[in-house]
Amino acid sequence: MGGTWANLIGSFGVGVFALTGALVAARKGMDPFGFALLATVTGIGGGSIRDVLLGQPVFWIVDPTDVIVCTTVGLLTYAAGMRVVGLMAALRPRRLLLWADALGLAIFAVTGTQKAFWFNAHPVTAIVLGTLTASFGGIIRDILADEPPMVLHREIYVTAAAAGATAFALALLAGLGPSLSGLIGFATGFGLRALAILRDWSLPPFKPRTE
Repeated sequence: MGGTWANLIGSFGVGVFALTGALVAARKGMDPFGFALLATVTGIGGGSIRDVLLGQPVFWIVDPTDVIVCTTVGLLTYAAGMRVVGLMAALRPRRLLLWADALGLAIFAVTGTQKAFWFNAHPVTAIVLGTLTASFGGIIRDILADEPPMVLHREIYVTAAAAGATAFALALLAGLGPSLSGLIGFATGFGLRALAILRDWSLPPFKPRTE
């Protein structure tokens, strides 16, 4: 993916993840500040941790565009919910949250891995950073909203992020090019997460032995 397209896709992913934060705020009945806060920490949380681990300037400090996107998404969601009676109920925010989160997860798994490659990270490290980018914003969102983080649910979540990051890395290393590799990584991550949502797939839980 070229620099301009990568930035646009990254900002779109930030906006989608910000929407999931705003939807959680709607479920919790928060005020406008709560909407803006949850939208922002969700949108920039994973990427911030990635940049710190890479030893690079945190992206939103260098360019605040993504913070503006997150805040705008949060406040617009609040305004829309206040202006249209029953909008949040009609949209089934829990279901919409799952699908928006799946979309953001797949985008960030690719863009997070790609940025790690830009800074010459080892492929395994790049995959780990892509997975962290895709999942940590949601973790911060759920902790602040006093909800069990999705990553701790039995359903497939981090696994989908890791699969998308791995598929992208392998395709890139095979010489398929950034655009095609990105499409493969996105399709893998989103497809696995979508199947988990639709079919209620989950990994088997640990069952301790009883004497």
